[in-house]
Amino acid sequence: MEPRLRGWRTIVLMAAALVVFGGGYAAGANRYGTPKTLLHVVIIQWKPGTTAAQKQQVLEGVRQMAARIPGVRNVWLKPARMGSLQWNAAFAIEFDSAAAADRYANAPAHQAWSQMEDAVRAASLNVQVTN
Repeated sequence: MEPRLRGWRTIVLMAAALVVFGGGYAAGANRYGTPKTLLHVVIIQWKPGTTAAQKQQVLEGVRQMAARIPGVRNVWLKPARMGSLQWNAAFAIEFDSAAAADRYANAPAHQAWSQMEDAVRAASLNVQVTN
């Protein structure tokens, strides 16, 4: 092979390697978003004597309530990790907006669920987070 062609071949191979490396680096970069939705997170401490069926009814009630209230995007019902033994359960609801969360707070479905939950809840913490 002519020396001149060898030089071009080397340049083309190096450019191709640079493109492949750069593409891999860009694809591996951490990407995240800052959604404008509102996340409502609740952790619960059950009253002593609360049965497994009552606990399940409260958490299933979150799913049923979400299906009836406009503006609910997603629900999470299974905590992956609880930071303290004092707290027994957790759930989260993602709303389209703060206005949707306000409608949820006053919705008849939420009021009925709250009465059921109040009967078996010793304590709870509620946090709403948005961007």
